[in-house]
Order: sequence, then structure tokens, then C-alpha cells
Amino acid sequence: MIVSYISIAIKLALGLLSLVMVINFTGKGNLAPSSASDQVQNYVLGGIIGGMIYNENIGILQFMIILMIWFCLVLSIRWLKTNNTFLKKAIDGEPALLISRGKLDTEACRKAGLTAHDIMFKLRSNNIYSIKKVKQAVLEQNGQLILVMSGEENPRYPLVTDGTVQMQALDSIDKTEEWLLEKLKEQGVESVSEVFLAEYENGNLNIVLY
Repeated sequence: MIVSYISIAIKLALGLLSLVMVINFTGKGNLAPSSASDQVQNYVLGGIIGGMIYNENIGILQFMIILMIWFCLVLSIRWLKTNNTFLKKAIDGEPALLISRGKLDTEACRKAGLTAHDIMFKLRSNNIYSIKKVKQAVLEQNGQLILVMSGEENPRYPLVTDGTVQMQALDSIDKTEEWLLEKLKEQGVESVSEVFLAEYENGNLNIVLY
């Protein structure tokens, strides 16, 4: 019985250590998951630790190997998402534009699994009672609804992230991709792929390069 408790204690310590390592190596985003893959990673780790701690048929060495395999998978997925935009969209999905210039996209709502009641509830939660007052409403991967009201000059999203132009953000300030490229050239940037982050605020474009 004593040996069993010692084994459980060691497994629990290894589980806690692996959780700390994953958070430190993959970023603090796992503390507050912002995408489906982050949530799944946390669920799987909880299942591994919870399911194996009290299973006497699985030894400490096997437990360590399983944790290392899971850890490698998490790091591989994180690396792929960081270095491949297509895979990032395939794994995490992307924000859904639900309302544009006061018009509700029913097909986008259907794909997001939202009913008319759900949409109005989210709007009322933001003290908005008419769709026509909304210039843009974007549903994030974590289910949060980000709103841009008619008349707002500054977008709620950056214009460029990870070398990719965010067309929805441009549309929210009534600008085109050609306008953005011209602004980048004025600051000596020849290609969007050179830009890590570009924010637009009060008529100014703030650029962070790789």
C-alpha cells in the first residue's frame, strides 16, 4: 500500500511538472485558451494525468514516456501554427464576420452555430439593441464577439498580423489593400511579409517588423 502511494505521488509530481513545462515552453496562452487546439491540449493533459495516476498497471517509466510524447506533439503543433499560416487556420480556425455595415450574414451565423436569439443576446450584452448600428461584428475563435460601431475610426484589429493582411480590419476603416501597401512603402517596407504587426490608430500606421 505504501509503495502504491509513493507511485501515485511521483506520477502526480511528474504531471504537475509537465504542466508547468508546457505553459513555459508553449506560451502563457494555455492559461487562458484562445483557440480550440489550446483547449484540447489542456483537456488531453488532464485526461492523461487523471487517468494514469491511479492505474497501477502503468508504471512511472511508461507514464514519463507518454507525457514526453504528448509534450512533443504539443510543441510540434505550436511550431507548425507559428510557421504556417494555412495550418494555423486549419487547426485554430479564424474569426467569423457576422455583421457588416448593419447587415447580418445568416450563413456565417449558421456555420458558427448561432441562432438569431444568440446574436441578439450577445449584442444586448454590449448594450446594443439594433443591428443597423453595428458596422462590423466579428466572432473570435474563443466565442467572444468583437464589435465596431458606425462612426468609429479606429479598427479593433491590427491591419497586418504575421505578414498577412487582415481584410476585415481594412474594411472596418473603409480602406483598401492598395492603400495599405502604399502606406507601408512610405515607411520603407516593400512587402507585407516583412511585417510582424501593423496597427492603425488616429490616422497613423504603427509598424513592427520581423
